[in-house]
Amino acid sequence: MIEVFKTNVHNRRDAHMLIEQIERSFSNYQANFDLQDCDRILRVKCTSGTIQAALIIDLLKAAGFDAGVLPDHIPVTGQHPVPSLHAGSY
Repeated sequence: MIEVFKTNVHNRRDAHMLIEQIERSFSNYQANFDLQDCDRILRVKCTSGTIQAALIIDLLKAAGFDAGVLPDHIPVTGQHPVPSLHAGSY
């Protein structure tokens, strides 16, 4: 399982420190940042079980940062709107 978080982490030093804290606190988690993304993405992968998003958010808050889970957006392609049928229109 992978959870993606929006953060306000801006530099690699802070990101590295947070990755170390996450991976030390949760032995089955692997974390990385994408600081080039406008949302300063933190990705956390769990090798077994589920990700405790609230605990990750609390860990970042305790270190002075904000974080929130980004919702999954699944693009829908190849679908066309279905025209509504009104009585007498066929």
